[in-house]
Amino acid sequence: MAGFLDKERIIAGPTFNRWLVPPAALCIHLCIGMAYGFSVFWLPLTKSLGITNSVACPADMSWINMLFTTTCDWDKPILGWMYTLFFVSLGSSAALWGGWLERAGPRKAGVVSAVCWCGGLVMSAIGVYTHQLWLMWLGSGVIGGIGLGLGYISPVSTLIKWFPDRRGMATGMAIMGFGGGAMIGSPLADKLMKFYATPTSVGVWETFVTMAAIYFVFMIVGALSYRVPPTGWKPSGWTPPANAAANTMITMRHVHLRNAHRTPQFWLLWGILMLNVSAGIGVIGMASPMLQEIFGGRLIRVRVASDVTRAILRSDWIMTHEMFHLGFPDTEANWIGEGLSTYMEPLARARAGQLGAEEVWGSMMDGLPKGVL
Repeated sequence: MAGFLDKERIIAGPTFNRWLVPPAALCIHLCIGMAYGFSVFWLPLTKSLGITNSVACPADMSWINMLFTTTCDWDKPILGWMYTLFFVSLGSSAALWGGWLERAGPRKAGVVSAVCWCGGLVMSAIGVYTHQLWLMWLGSGVIGGIGLGLGYISPVSTLIKWFPDRRGMATGMAIMGFGGGAMIGSPLADKLMKFYATPTSVGVWETFVTMAAIYFVFMIVGALSYRVPPTGWKPSGWTPPANAAANTMITMRHVHLRNAHRTPQFWLLWGILMLNVSAGIGVIGMASPMLQEIFGGRLIRVRVASDVTRAILRSDWIMTHEMFHLGFPDTEANWIGEGLSTYMEPLARARAGQLGAEEVWGSMMDGLPKGVL
């Protein structure tokens, strides 16, 4: 079996169509991308014992005891740590085993990813069934996170090799699959939980097992479909840009993986990525509870008078002003939200090309005394 997964076994022949690789990459990324949609499980898991209402834990219970308790339900913050472990394990595994992936090849990495990701879901299902949070942290959080890391970088690495002439498109297709995984997986998980729900179960552990089986099939198909180009291969009729040396944004020096962390450029890029990802992941990790608890699970609706036409809204941008209110919290000093919305509305109109700079400034200056008074 080991020989079947070796990199040497998947070197493509001269007639291989490189456009067969993106579907294989999508098979893996659409599955592991469900990590982005895991917040759909948080609210049901807070009622895994109470079913209809959460059984609150004692106020003085430590988080260590919550890992092993079977008498009360978990709260959302401690469940959210599984999401944190997802992405800590993703980054760590990608950094630790990125070199191994290049040597072993994407097929072996894809199979290991499928075993870890789907095996982690099964372990989490056992954790839900036995009400042991530590099993969920270990299963989906750590082991599943390792599967995320290997499954994330193997399609990207392979696609870049096949599309040196379209590197941006290649990586974009892979990332599209990872982001699209939640778009498909979250509604599927919601429907499965409703299907499996009973008077004694919220349907989460059954959903974990079902999705693990579905994902395993797709990920194995994707992993076995991988091919790598032979050494020195390049697309027909394509030659690397001759003026690459003149581009100051392209380095002409090689930095080995072992030495990359010793360069300031590495830590600057790492810092930018950490800040960027932390902000986005922090919101996505609680997206489903936020939507259900703040907006009641419904999209925002705005009522306007029956005689208001689209032309009026488009010209006066009344809607823009009111929608900006949604971005600011309610405070006792209502003038803060009103002032900020009034300030942002002409800026938005200017960005849309409906106001000039002088008009924007005049609108702000006209509104200032009204706001102060």
